[in-house]
Amino acid sequence: MKKVIWLGSSKADWSGFPESVQDEAGYQLDRIQRGEEPSDWKPMSGIGGGVREIRIRDEQSAFRVIYLATRPEGVYVLHAFLKKTRKTPQRDLRLAAERFNSIQR
Repeated sequence: MKKVIWLGSSKADWSGFPESVQDEAGYQLDRIQRGEEPSDWKPMSGIGGGVREIRIRDEQSAFRVIYLATRPEGVYVLHAFLKKTRKTPQRDLRLAAERFNSIQR
């Protein structure tokens, strides 16, 4: 099973999610660690090769966890955030891309 590597503020941001969302996101991350796919995801190729986004919804909000699982050292959590608009804000995409680029160096 791969270990989880939290980049930047991703762990703190995750900790700000409602408990039910943290539980669901944790379950999905566990699936990824075991080499399985999460239940609801989409590729984020604009950020970088192999980057994906877990999509979680509760009654009122949408939450996202952007990660990279293709590296042998572990599953990198690049960014975790509450999505407030239909389109992912550029700020969140830039932050995930910066963290992805830091792995590539």
